[in-house]
Amino acid sequence: MCAERRHLAGELNAGFVALTPLERLRTLVKRAGGPVVFTTSLGIEDQMITHLIFANDLPVQVKTLDTGRLFPQTYALWRETEEKYGRRIKALYPQAEALETLVNDQGIDGFYYAPEFRKNCCGVRKVEPLARALAGAAGWITGLRRDQSANRSDMDFVSFDGARGLIKANPIFDWTRDAIVAFTAEQGVPVNALHAKNFLSIGCAPCTRAIRPGEPERAGRWWWEEETKRECGLHVDDAGRPVRNDAHRPASADAAFERLPQ
Repeated sequence: MCAERRHLAGELNAGFVALTPLERLRTLVKRAGGPVVFTTSLGIEDQMITHLIFANDLPVQVKTLDTGRLFPQTYALWRETEEKYGRRIKALYPQAEALETLVNDQGIDGFYYAPEFRKNCCGVRKVEPLARALAGAAGWITGLRRDQSANRSDMDFVSFDGARGLIKANPIFDWTRDAIVAFTAEQGVPVNALHAKNFLSIGCAPCTRAIRPGEPERAGRWWWEEETKRECGLHVDDAGRPVRNDAHRPASADAAFERLPQ
């Protein structure tokens, strides 16, 4: 099965470049050979994909990881999206016992004190729930884009996720943020109100800040950590190692200030 899916991923990757995002989604659903799951963070990229899935009644399971630390604006958008399309976005939550152990061990905001603590938090609140979200899936849709970071610029449209044994597709990989903003505005797609306040990449509230003029799109995520260690473990290579989205990003002039939670 893994060899077949790896081969199929190569075929899809070669064909995706000539297709629109909607055509890419339809092709993946048709050829995946099993259930297809889209995991949304409710960011603007994911809202575009959610619109394409719901508006075209595609047989894709749309799921989100509710860490319990999301912004109120994210929960409001979740509700608004379900009301607009008349479809449920299924939730995955951290396991209660693991979460209690985490907080009792390192504190409610222990992730500020050490990278290992932050990765522990991401592991309990995001990585383990993702494994359950993708259980039994043949295909996984994400909102990754080429211009989000230097490390993503050489990723593929479609790849075989060897760590999870499924096909991973990025249907808007070659779209710019400006193009996505224009699309969502034209189509009336609900977006997070925080985007208008320079929160371009939105995750958990304690771990996200607005970016400053001239900063990269993802600079507001885990800003107090070293540039090369900002990852949560959701996106991994074939060996199961986390994709380090900020690995090639140069340090900013006020990096010392950015390392502090503010």
